[in-house]
Amino acid sequence: MDSICWLIIFIVLLGIEIVTLGLTTIWFCIGAIAAFIATLFGAGYIVQAVLFVAVSMVSLVITRPIAVKYLNKDRIRTNVDEVIGKRVMITRRIADAQGIGEAVLEGETWMACSADGMTVEAGDKAEVVKVEGVKLLVKKI
Repeated sequence: MDSICWLIIFIVLLGIEIVTLGLTTIWFCIGAIAAFIATLFGAGYIVQAVLFVAVSMVSLVITRPIAVKYLNKDRIRTNVDEVIGKRVMITRRIADAQGIGEAVLEGETWMACSADGMTVEAGDKAEVVKVEGVKLLVKKI
């Protein structure tokens, strides 16, 4: 019966890991397998629980930094999401969705395009809707 419980725990944790893909429960899957193997050798409940926790924590501490390093190597961390929703001053007219104008955001000059295809005149205030590369997509306020 104990071995079935550990297999169920393993399957549930593996299911969560597959759904989230965030390296959150895989370490506990390894611990559940260790506890499952312990049940096959007749270990008691306390030994199973201690083995589960110990193997989970050791695998987490040892392998997670390595996995994160290699899985996130192409991710470029930026603060670009912080500019979404901020207000800008248009300094060069934006004629349509393809027209590129200029906007000033917190003292910095950015290329800007209209997010909704509307004309935005120089001197108008706008709100940043999205950032694409080095261009702000803005919507007139």
